[in-house]
Amino acid sequence: MIDAINHACVRDDGYNGSDFTPAAVFVSVSSVPARLALTLLIATLGGGSFAFLGLPAAWLSGAMVFVAVATLSGVRTVMPDRVRDGIFVLLGTSMGSGVRPEVLERVWEWPVSMALLVVVVVLVTLAGYVVLHGAAKWPRETAFFGAIPGALAYVIALATDRGADLPKIASSQSLRLFILVAVLPFAVVSSNGTGAGMAVVREEGAFLDLLLGVPLCLAASWLAQRVGVPGGWMTGAFFMSAGLNASGILTLVLPEYLLLPSFMAVGAMIGCRFSAMTFREFASVLGASAGAFAAAFMTSLAGAGLVSFLIGIPFGQALLAYAPGGLEVMTLLAFMLDLDPAFVAAHQIVRFTGMVLLLPFLTRWVLGPRPSAGISAR
Repeated sequence: MIDAINHACVRDDGYNGSDFTPAAVFVSVSSVPARLALTLLIATLGGGSFAFLGLPAAWLSGAMVFVAVATLSGVRTVMPDRVRDGIFVLLGTSMGSGVRPEVLERVWEWPVSMALLVVVVVLVTLAGYVVLHGAAKWPRETAFFGAIPGALAYVIALATDRGADLPKIASSQSLRLFILVAVLPFAVVSSNGTGAGMAVVREEGAFLDLLLGVPLCLAASWLAQRVGVPGGWMTGAFFMSAGLNASGILTLVLPEYLLLPSFMAVGAMIGCRFSAMTFREFASVLGASAGAFAAAFMTSLAGAGLVSFLIGIPFGQALLAYAPGGLEVMTLLAFMLDLDPAFVAAHQIVRFTGMVLLLPFLTRWVLGPRPSAGISAR
């Protein structure tokens, strides 16, 4: 979805000469390509370090952690939109290989989990709201929008009209996704009882298959983006690739030398989101945001456990489908952990689409009519 990830922050303000740390001076006078190279170098160090330690989803989570720390430290990290979109197309293309014919045989079970998803989203939002408003004493509007699971760009648009505290909302949402990417791989692996799924060997697609399939996936991504499909650049390619792979017409799997850098780039995107914050600002919302995340995540765990029991799917797969995170990242984690990315993507799309359609009405119902001064509040 075109979630907060798609709005990865970039520090494009001019350098004012007040910071003379070597890193800050370097990036302040560097071009965007040089800053991108520095960001990817940091991501590579993080991904490589986590992979060396044998941590799950290492190239994604390691890159995210290292870039986030560097960004909060003042390094002007950057991930240009076109680079981001191209990576999403490539990943969506490769992720479609996870949709096998046997997966399609279980699609009939999805309505059960979809119905439970609605309940879980409501409870997740309520749990986060109780912590932010009841315990942390955030204003009602700020707590409400800070507790909504995902869709940051859309949430910010609604919160602006209500005069809510946008920095707190963005911080809460960013921290939620950061913790999810750091925690979920461990939760999924633990639920399997072993490290199964962490060292998946995938048959690479033939060069001719990729030569024919990637342009089709790119066209599907462009169309999905044009018509407003959530996370169009990734989901368009994903569903085109899924159809081709499931039918047996083509095998579309990226080679490792493209796949791993793509994982790192996604991690770097998340890390770049902290560019609008300082360590002090981060620390000021850390406690409340972490508490809200814990309440929301425990609710997601309960919902995932119930749906896993009812329809007999792996707990980790249900957890990724119900996790209050971004569509692209949750689907990518399913792919990396050898779970069903189609199941996860379908549920995350339904969650996002439902929120976009219903949030204006729910906001008015929960918070009342928009304040007359809300339009000018910024």
